[in-house]
Amino acid sequence: MTGRLYGVGLGPGAPDLMTLRAARLIEGASVIAYPTLAGGESFARSIAADLIPAGAEEIVLDVPMTLERAPAQAAYDDGAARIAAALDAGKDVVCLCEGDPFFYGSFMYLFARLSERFEVEVVPGVTSVTACAARAGMPLVARNERLTILPGPLPEAELTARIAGAESLAILKVGRHLPKLRDVIGRLGLMDRAVYVERATLPNEVILPLAKAPEAAPYFSMILITKGDDPWL
Repeated sequence: MTGRLYGVGLGPGAPDLMTLRAARLIEGASVIAYPTLAGGESFARSIAADLIPAGAEEIVLDVPMTLERAPAQAAYDDGAARIAAALDAGKDVVCLCEGDPFFYGSFMYLFARLSERFEVEVVPGVTSVTACAARAGMPLVARNERLTILPGPLPEAELTARIAGAESLAILKVGRHLPKLRDVIGRLGLMDRAVYVERATLPNEVILPLAKAPEAAPYFSMILITKGDDPWL
């Protein structure tokens, strides 16, 4: 009998925003897997740290921070092989993922490599989009409105076209792309409709009008824009 792989969404960062199912699985895990970025601390592990059992085996996936895809894919290949060895030995593996595993989540790369060979269960988590909207007190869509989600690294021309044609927006992966995004949003006349959220739900959370946002943004930051006239009122 092989083990079962669990892809567990941890939510946006605050440990008490984990689901009960996620907490139960982590507390009972004998093998825990999680990503780190370029040898740094694991944000995913820090969210779940108080729940990880003493003596649990830990599989660390060190994912390099490069623009090229090959190094990261090699890291996922290596991590998947080590997880597969544990599953073949009959051990269940709980893989930690910030936010939701299938919403820009790192777990999807392991799922693609392992789901045909092993039983996999995905446990959804609170997404960064819903967390940022809640913390900013900013309803995003109502009735028949559409929500557009964009990654910050998109080319400037594509961002301009997509933002111009959208009703409400969440722009993720802001980071080093903040100056470009600020320029695009300013040219479209939407600066007064844009809110900047950084590290939502964490103690060092920042929520500001985009016009007052800092010059440098971390990876875990987002811009929310609504163009409607408060249709929920």
